[in-house]
Amino acid sequence: MNTRLKHIEALISALRLSQINLDSLYSGKRDLTPLEAVELFLEQQQRLRTEKQNAARRKRARLPAEKSLETFDFGFQRSVSKEQMLQLSDMTWVEQAYNICLLGPPGIGKTHLALALSVKALDMGYPVAFTTLDDLMKILKTSGISATSRRRIKTINKADLVVIDEVGFLPLTPAEANLFFSFISSMSEKCSLIITSNKGFDEWADFLGDATITTAILDRLIHHCEILNMTGNSYRLEHRKTITKG
Repeated sequence: MNTRLKHIEALISALRLSQINLDSLYSGKRDLTPLEAVELFLEQQQRLRTEKQNAARRKRARLPAEKSLETFDFGFQRSVSKEQMLQLSDMTWVEQAYNICLLGPPGIGKTHLALALSVKALDMGYPVAFTTLDDLMKILKTSGISATSRRRIKTINKADLVVIDEVGFLPLTPAEANLFFSFISSMSEKCSLIITSNKGFDEWADFLGDATITTAILDRLIHHCEILNMTGNSYRLEHRKTITKG
């Protein structure tokens, strides 16, 4: 390695740029002007930085899986239309801090759609945080004693889109219902929420255990909200796979 190349790599490191194989970058491009060479180098740096930022956003989001609208079976699930979801996938509602509530029985694709919109948001540069309501309760209840919980809350608070999955799957204690209200209140009009729930809003008081808190939560949640009431049979049950045949 010649002295000049070593010096260039040292400068790249000092400037905290990504190391690039310069021989590979400029292979077959010997006729570039100095400005063109610099432009090519900076474009490659920008691409690598974007890839790193995208990977970091995905890691912080903690999506259980990456889904897409292209893999969603709109033929099976007819209570939402592909056109409706494609309109939501432009993510302009995130800029306006609108919420989306996906309501309906288990297995009909609520989480799939929530994850597909989350992936779209990540691809467009929005910070996203995914959690189930049960995990959110654990984080909120342990934030006073757990540094890990505090870091996760900090990540959630910085997100432009927060997904809370499985709301209503398990009943909340009075203390947990109050924590949920405080969380929804703190996020109201600050970021967008996607809520998935197997309970209709008229059933929320059953798992929250308090009609007053339920009203207060829903008042903040659905003030600016797209509500998708999904119906139908479970996709997983209809398309279950078995070990044996016949």
